[in-house]
Amino acid sequence: VAMGRALARNPKLFLFDEPLSNLDAKLRVEMRAEIKLLHQRTRTTTVYVTHDQVEAMTLGDRIAVMRDGVVQQFGTPDDIYTRPATRFVAEFIGSPAMNMLQADAVKQGDTVLNVKGQAITLSAAQQQALQQTPTTGCVIGLRPECIQLADVGVPGRLTLLEPTGPDTYAFVDTALGSLVLRTGGRVTQRVGDSVRVAWDARDLHVFDATSEERIG
Repeated sequence: VAMGRALARNPKLFLFDEPLSNLDAKLRVEMRAEIKLLHQRTRTTTVYVTHDQVEAMTLGDRIAVMRDGVVQQFGTPDDIYTRPATRFVAEFIGSPAMNMLQADAVKQGDTVLNVKGQAITLSAAQQQALQQTPTTGCVIGLRPECIQLADVGVPGRLTLLEPTGPDTYAFVDTALGSLVLRTGGRVTQRVGDSVRVAWDARDLHVFDATSEERIG
């Protein structure tokens, strides 16, 4: 009803303040689609406030992620997801949340990150960025969907499986720490099995441990 009244006035700007927060899950999805279709029809500038990352990612052309009233990052949904500017942004966007591992930068020859005595291979761009950064304390971020169960990789033990239908969340204890991975379909391994996990170095995100800002 409120949206209908606003449309009748032919406004230059829409302001939505968590309009879907009190709706059940099914109706929330339907109304989210209606709001997006409304914007596509009217092309009216819209400011949409939400604590729901799915709403932000699906509705926004540009997203401002705020923490305690301070903008942490402003960019497209793809920017926010692929190159989060801070650790806060990285952990806020994505479900399950990004895995975080404490690491030390070892700057001898090729820069590597050391996690609990294990060397983590970095891309050339990440090595160059770390060489130019005075910090040695880092946090490595790795999204669950970027980790795979593999024949070759970091050994670990499967501790928990959470099937959701299209995806399965697998929790693996490794020497690096506990990792959550998100994989499509069913997982043939069982809880308690020994497994190996692997990822592409280009999918790693590196943050300064103190400032929590992105490195590289």
